[in-house]
Amino acid sequence: MSIRPAAPRRRLVARIGLDRVLATAVLLLLVLLRLWDPPPVETLRLRTFDAFQILRPRPATLRPVTIVDIDEASIRALGQWPWSRTRVADLVSRLTEAGAAAIAFDAVFPEPDRLSPALVAETVPGLDAQSRALLAKLPSNDRILADAVAASRVILGQTALVQPSDPPAGLPETGFALLGPDPSAHIARFPGLLRNVPELEQSAAGRGLFTIVPERDGIVRRVPLVLIAEGRMVPALALEVLRVLTGSGAVMLRSDEAGVGAAVLPGFEVPTDATGSVWLHFNHHDPARFVSARSVLDGSFDPARVAQKIVLIGTSAIGLLDNKTTPVDRTIPGVEVHAQVLESVLTRATLSYPSYAAIVEVLLAVAVSVGIIAFAPVLGAAWLLLLGAVVAVFIAAISWFRFSELGILLDPTFPLGASLGVYAVLVFTNYTREQMGRQRIRSAFSQYLSPALVDELAASPEKLRLGGEERRLTIMFSDVRGFTAISEFYRADPSGLTALMNRFLTPLTDAIIGRRGTIDKYMGDAIMAFWNAPLDDPDQEANACAAALEMIARMNALNAARRTEAEAGGFPVLPLEVGIGINTGRCVVGNMGSAQRFDYSVLGDTVNVASRLEGQSKTYSVQIVLGAATAAAIAGRFAVLEIDRIRVKGKSLPETISVLAGDAALAASPAFRELAAAHAALLAAYRGRDWAAARAHLESCRERGAGLGLDRLYDLYARRVDAFEREPPPEDWAGIHVAESK
Repeated sequence: MSIRPAAPRRRLVARIGLDRVLATAVLLLLVLLRLWDPPPVETLRLRTFDAFQILRPRPATLRPVTIVDIDEASIRALGQWPWSRTRVADLVSRLTEAGAAAIAFDAVFPEPDRLSPALVAETVPGLDAQSRALLAKLPSNDRILADAVAASRVILGQTALVQPSDPPAGLPETGFALLGPDPSAHIARFPGLLRNVPELEQSAAGRGLFTIVPERDGIVRRVPLVLIAEGRMVPALALEVLRVLTGSGAVMLRSDEAGVGAAVLPGFEVPTDATGSVWLHFNHHDPARFVSARSVLDGSFDPARVAQKIVLIGTSAIGLLDNKTTPVDRTIPGVEVHAQVLESVLTRATLSYPSYAAIVEVLLAVAVSVGIIAFAPVLGAAWLLLLGAVVAVFIAAISWFRFSELGILLDPTFPLGASLGVYAVLVFTNYTREQMGRQRIRSAFSQYLSPALVDELAASPEKLRLGGEERRLTIMFSDVRGFTAISEFYRADPSGLTALMNRFLTPLTDAIIGRRGTIDKYMGDAIMAFWNAPLDDPDQEANACAAALEMIARMNALNAARRTEAEAGGFPVLPLEVGIGINTGRCVVGNMGSAQRFDYSVLGDTVNVASRLEGQSKTYSVQIVLGAATAAAIAGRFAVLEIDRIRVKGKSLPETISVLAGDAALAASPAFRELAAAHAALLAAYRGRDWAAARAHLESCRERGAGLGLDRLYDLYARRVDAFEREPPPEDWAGIHVAESK
């Protein structure tokens, strides 16, 4: 059975292993993917951080911020927003009187109040000149609000615009100082800025952007503390509130080559990411933060709710479309996001995702994956899976600890995902290699083994121990007698000879394979087969003998079919007769050959004897000759008759040979038992030099063995008896016949 080895692989791949090479390549691709950080990778990381916050939202230990809410009740009672600036001024004044530490607007007043007296005088038709003049002399509503703003500590809101705008001259601006390289390239940039009317801007203690930039999925996780609008740095509303409260004239940004690292104010250092945004540890939406604007204006609120607190004025009214989604809430008012920024900063409960985090995640992924690649062949799948589970729990625990105790974000999904990907590649590669190995086994053995044996061998390839193994085998040789004459008959029809060979080799092969035999090779019209390799066959001798009997039966059926065809076609036909030799003994089985081509075959004296036994089937004119070990193994289960002791050509030791006359049914029949007794008596008389008794037993054997194809065997013994009567054998003759032919 011939097998061609796979083409040589590169030495390095062969030494390391294809599975490890592929796993390493996948690891490198995953590392590059993480460094590139496409949206799906980023989203997975952010969703993991969301899960942390859902499991442990920020506890609300302090309430430094109160939200004055322009809610639905306030709008129903006081009219739609925007309100008159005088009402807003009244709101500011009442909050100031209640002791608010600072007041910040999550709103912008970009246009003059249309309800100012001068504007009303111009728009009311039929107004007399005196009334018009009196109204024109009254202060504008914007002026009234500006005076209220100036009398308090108010931070006005601004918003970034995607449309370009030109900064007006003379308006106050918040300055920035840099501690490190210019980080402008990393900060979110907007071409325009929407401001309040100039007199409000000039009266305010500060101005900050309430612009929030959600992530790609619309969830607010980070809030910028600094943005670039109209080409300059502008503080966010929360940062400006802190600047005003600390009395600082400017904001300092600590930066490095990666971008912004922190916003620094007297007594505060707020860690940020490279873009200058702060990662928020969100608390759930809490109505306790809110005071209705209506209750402030009508005086029914509790002043203690705003005393010495930062007051944010914003809206939760659905119609004003200022709602946001956070990791812990599907929707909260946008002003509450700013409140949570201030709470987090003031209670030092912000999160941070440092610039080195990505490198740590990559190194962790590489370390775990390299460990998997290195130990996979050593530990095996089960132990590797268990170790992987322990490592996964460890990584998740480290990530959770850093989040919950240190407020530092570390993504566990990339190390876990990368190591899982590497593990999957190893498993898939090994599975594919195993399947390919099984397929190679199927391809190599499918023509030589039964489908059931091929399936068993493919399912348990470890049973195929290649490279030379000594074991007990049963060897069969079969040959078509008189094939030279048959070939000559087809000398003018080579294709007909080929078709005939296929026609008789196929049923013979099927008989062998059907009895768990392995086809070793075809040698013209001859077949060599063996049992008990590559798979164990505890009943190898019986299976080989059953196969031999079936081969004879199939050849008889084929001859009958050929005779029918010949009679119908009016052409002659030569019958096909098969001689079979079977022997059992120790052999070496495995890959035999060269590095370029090898055979899965058998070697040993047992093989040579089996070949000689097949040749002796011609000498003794029987179809199936068995060696002594084979005959002993099947004694009582098959119809077996010892026929001689011979010394085959090339052998010094004699071999007892037997003929396989039939199956178990024949062996159990009374007629065969009588034949066996007569046959044993024949051999005893023959070996005892009692030629007269031998001749008598020959006649008994002929009578009882009629129809079993033993006539020519007994003719052979009759000739020997006649010859020994004329010329007796030497005194040391032990009944051993020396075979002169193979």
